Amino acid sequence: MIQAQVIDGLLLREMIVSGAANLEKNREAVDALNVFPVPDGDTGTNMSLTMMSASREISSNEYVSAGEAANAVAKGALRGARGNSGVILSQLFRGFARALEGVDSITPAQFAQALKSGSDMAYKAVMKPKEGTILTVARVIAEEAIKQAAKAPDDYDALMHVILTKGESILARTQEMLPVLKQAGVVDAGGRGLLCIYAGYAAAMGGEHIEIKPVSDSAPVMDFDDDHDSLEEIKFAYCTEFLIQNLRMDAKTSDIDTFRRHLNRIGDCVLVVGDLSLVKVHVHTNDPGKALQYGLALGELVNLKIENMVEQRRQNLARKAKEAPPKEYGFVSVAQGAGFAGILKDLGVDVIVEGGQTMNPAIEDLSKAVESINAKNIFVLPNNGNVILAAQQAAEMSAKNVIVIPTKNVAMGIAAVVAFQPDATPDENAACMDEAAQRVRTGMITYAVRDTDFEDMHITEGDIIGLHNGRVSVHSKDVHEVALSLMNALVTEDDSLITVYYGADTKQDAAEALGEELAQMYPDCDVEVHSGGQPLYYYLLSVE
Repeated sequence: MIQAQVIDGLLLREMIVSGAANLEKNREAVDALNVFPVPDGDTGTNMSLTMMSASREISSNEYVSAGEAANAVAKGALRGARGNSGVILSQLFRGFARALEGVDSITPAQFAQALKSGSDMAYKAVMKPKEGTILTVARVIAEEAIKQAAKAPDDYDALMHVILTKGESILARTQEMLPVLKQAGVVDAGGRGLLCIYAGYAAAMGGEHIEIKPVSDSAPVMDFDDDHDSLEEIKFAYCTEFLIQNLRMDAKTSDIDTFRRHLNRIGDCVLVVGDLSLVKVHVHTNDPGKALQYGLALGELVNLKIENMVEQRRQNLARKAKEAPPKEYGFVSVAQGAGFAGILKDLGVDVIVEGGQTMNPAIEDLSKAVESINAKNIFVLPNNGNVILAAQQAAEMSAKNVIVIPTKNVAMGIAAVVAFQPDATPDENAACMDEAAQRVRTGMITYAVRDTDFEDMHITEGDIIGLHNGRVSVHSKDVHEVALSLMNALVTEDDSLITVYYGADTKQDAAEALGEELAQMYPDCDVEVHSGGQPLYYYLLSVE
């Protein structure tokens, strides 16, 4: 029973810590729900690491003000965000905190509105939000919370009951929204992780340390409709199915559970259902022989079927390319670094062409990327001054309407993609995207490969140099010093967002420390730190 009528900073800290602990306790179970191909594949782990970072941040100080505590949570979550689920979670906290600025104690109505603010921000952070995911669960919970708070403005007990019950209800419905979930007999992993956090909130608010029943990682039914076409990505090529009968005399139910865990280690879309009389097995794996060996250790195998899904996909794509009508828009982006590639993919870019400084893609590479997209209008983001001409040549070679946005770095490319409007015309989008890209001011930090004199600077080989909008403007022996000098030249009083993308040779701790220092130097700006993974350049800094 929750007695509190308001939440201050101290209680919010207990809720966050409890939510993080409960998610960590259920982390493996949430991970086990990732039975379909997703970019990060470890939703529970990514969300847990994000929550642990938020928990550390809010526990680093005695926040009495709820608004200040919520801001610390958002800051910690953003710093520690891992994978798609972690980033979305950080955006939920970011919107939650924004709604509580200046609030000392949170009422049920304010709590509900803060949940809605978090949901809105998370949706905005995803270029193409997909229903049936953590976004849906967060949105529906927020909507139901607002309704409940309107009925009983001072009743947190009733509010948390609605959050958890309505959350479970919408979570169950995610199977109806995403066929791949129904196919695997599971619910959305991110949504489950979010409910684990909220259950931890309720426990802390009730002054309890309740035991939450772990989520089952097994599928509940024998029937299984394996729709390979619904898979977004094929990481494991062979669809392997068989029955195990006449199990060995000493076999126990725990042996079936162990068998299921073995399959989860070598593949995905795992289904192991039945009992000691008959077990039905399904797995997508790159080693079907090992799956059969595991099965043979339990009993006799019958009704074996192994299909090559990669070949099936190849044939289906060729057929559908001829049959399916083209979509209205497609995107090609040049990028170098896993971090940038992931960010661009999350924003809806169809094809990433590997390339950048010292590795400019050929016109052929860009042409192949353009032709691989079944779309009427295709935007190409070269993201490098030395790639723009090649991109324009590739555009001229195509029969499609290919529009090159002359972006000179990935930060400009990201701004261009964010500015895209699906309902606008190609010309309107081109103008809007180009304008957004040009508004971004950038600083890049690398090292000098030889001695040189530039304007009034004498630069020595090995010096750290900073480029302001592509032009060398500062040099030093220290990366951090150059970063601060660049930011001093980049930031104006009209700016509201600073983004730090750190490269492959920069440690995360150093990047986060720089982000914290910039946040103190420019309190009117939001500061975000992301891994770009780019080689050669320690940082790409953007201001807008």
